[in-house]
Amino acid sequence: MRIISLQPSISVILARLGRLDALIACTRYCLDVVPELRERNLSIVHDSWTTTTDELAALAPDLVIASVPYRQESLTAILKAGFPVLALAPHSLADIYADIRLIASIANARNQGETIITEMQSTIEDVRRKAATAADRPWVYCEEWGKPLIHSQLWVKELIEIAGGRFLGTPGGVTDAKTIAAANPDIILMAWCGAGDRVPLEQTASRRGWNHLNAIENARVYCIADELLNTPAPTLLEGLRALASAIHPELFSGHAPGRLRRIEIQAEESKLK
Repeated sequence: MRIISLQPSISVILARLGRLDALIACTRYCLDVVPELRERNLSIVHDSWTTTTDELAALAPDLVIASVPYRQESLTAILKAGFPVLALAPHSLADIYADIRLIASIANARNQGETIITEMQSTIEDVRRKAATAADRPWVYCEEWGKPLIHSQLWVKELIEIAGGRFLGTPGGVTDAKTIAAANPDIILMAWCGAGDRVPLEQTASRRGWNHLNAIENARVYCIADELLNTPAPTLLEGLRALASAIHPELFSGHAPGRLRRIEIQAEESKLK
């Protein structure tokens, strides 16, 4: 099986299955999330949003696997060119488990797939039980994109609730700065697609006029590395640990990965306190 991966989530799943040898090409974003791919000298292609049939045709794949987000025009062109395509569109954790099973089946690694799913579910339940002992459930605004403001996806909502928080807004929906300000969340989390852990927290909060919000005044604004929340793959467990540490540090201090960054208060009001 000669597989082209058009999203990091697919490469992560194949890596956890021990089936990276099936890959003949991947995106440059896959190299960031699965560093061992750099040693394999694979062909680099564009992602599900921007790939072209010409670059795929040159590689003669047995299967192209795409996943959200993808552009309908790109997917249509791939199908018209006659490539076998598996197009994934997960929304929930249950969907992600189903995608792992499907890829495991294709890669002849069903047992490994079930092991991965069991480990994910076990870790999630451990966090859920511990978070259930918290005294409160703070409101959490989690942002996937900043222009326009877009709420994180449904699986992130599920993870926030597992970690003992309450998700503010509609998963995947567009919102605006005034609406979030009116809601006055207890915690603000930013995980912009493609930004890694480089979201400019202080400037963003100030530009939106959010310096008076509870989350800002209490220094509960965080950047979580993009791939930990936006990649529908086993890496979400690290994202869950980051969420739990941000939402209930009294229970999960020390659980946060290194790529959870907290805002540095710069508002004049805060300096005077």
